[in-house]
Amino acid sequence: MAAVNRDPLTAPHAVRNDTVLAAFTAAVAVALALLVDHGRAPDALGWTLLLVAHVPLAWRRRRPLTVLLLVLLPVVPYHALDNNHGAPVAATMVALYTIASTTTPRRTLLLGTGVIGATLTVNALTNPAGFVELIRITGWVVAVLVFGVDVRFYRQYVTTIVERAERAERTQEEEARRRVAEERLRIARDLHDLLAHSITLIGVQTSVAAHVLAADPGRLDRETVAKALDDIAETCRTARGELRTTLEVLRENGGPADARGPLAGLDGLPDLVEAARLAGARVEPAVRVAGPVPPAVGAAAYRVVQEALTNAVRHAGPEPAIRVELRDDDGVLRLSVTDDGTGPTPGGTPGFGLVGMRERARSVGGTLDAGPRAGGGFEVTASLPLTPATREGTG
Repeated sequence: MAAVNRDPLTAPHAVRNDTVLAAFTAAVAVALALLVDHGRAPDALGWTLLLVAHVPLAWRRRRPLTVLLLVLLPVVPYHALDNNHGAPVAATMVALYTIASTTTPRRTLLLGTGVIGATLTVNALTNPAGFVELIRITGWVVAVLVFGVDVRFYRQYVTTIVERAERAERTQEEEARRRVAEERLRIARDLHDLLAHSITLIGVQTSVAAHVLAADPGRLDRETVAKALDDIAETCRTARGELRTTLEVLRENGGPADARGPLAGLDGLPDLVEAARLAGARVEPAVRVAGPVPPAVGAAAYRVVQEALTNAVRHAGPEPAIRVELRDDDGVLRLSVTDDGTGPTPGGTPGFGLVGMRERARSVGGTLDAGPRAGGGFEVTASLPLTPATREGTG
């Protein structure tokens, strides 16, 4: 079946294999000439023409049409000399089959008509009374041509199936690579948001403790220092828990392929607000969301607020006033985080915070804008769509 499925024009070792086929076909022709119809045994010229007709078969796959003409060139005078008519039939049929299995049906039909016409002419001249022989020869020619065309169509069908399978496999591999890239990007965003937020809070709380220790060593406010250190420890514990949840997707622990642990959502906003307050910010939350929020949208909103608060604590100056507002507006979650600080230092090296926030908004089909406010401070606004189908799935 492998030989049938393979394209004969591209098969390896074609000349070597066809040389073996030509030798075998020649041996069959010699046997037929010696054993069948002794009254028409070839003479010296007949043997020469018979053997020469088999030589071109060694190149039948490279030049099918040329080989057919070269085979017919000695076969026609061979039949005209009234030699054994059955001996060269195999060579002629092999050449016809090669044409039918490698060329178009239209060309096959034209060549078949020409071969049958030449056969009828030769038979009419050498054996006018052989009507049965005429029908037999015509039947063999038609059968070989039909078989060759059928094999050609079958090979085309197999080639199409193989191409579709390869294309499907490539599509699956590309989809797998795309999913891996998206997962890596998601993990990078989570790690950035988590570490940037936690490290910023720890830095602010450490500065508070250092300030208390250095301000008046003779009157050490142990309660304030202890509270600052407790806040640092609590921030570390929270960051450690979130980091463990985020990194679980990198472990192969036999769980489901999409197991990611619980996603952060809007219910975690109070913790973000409290952490920002501990860092010295004056945060005013305003959450007016009537119905349930899809987990993906809730996670995106949580991370956007987290990054916006981190940036405000880091860049807005001491004790900034921050307003966090979320509302459900006609199927869209509207989010804004504004502060009255000085904003990022001009000329500073930009980080990945704003890029990450925009990517999170796009991941759920939303948009995000961030920039300085006209009256001073900085503002982050986002619109995250809430589709009805998704909302129903969260109930």
